[in-house]
Amino acid sequence: MYKYEIIIYWSEEDKVYIADVPELPGCSAHGQTYDEALVSAKEAIQLWIDTAKEFGDPVPDPKGHRLMFA
Repeated sequence: MYKYEIIIYWSEEDKVYIADVPELPGCSAHGQTYDEALVSAKEAIQLWIDTAKEFGDPVPDPKGHRLMFA
């Protein structure tokens, strides 16, 4: 289980919850509910890592703390 920070917020424009993973560039997901967005984000993290390993790209270690405060 990877422990990357996931930021989930409501997108009024798209009418879905967006889940961003700031430590993995381009890694994000969405869902109709907060929980769906979280599940999708976890799947996106695994896909991001699998793809990086497949192409020999580095996978950053999770920082283990909040990157920013809102």
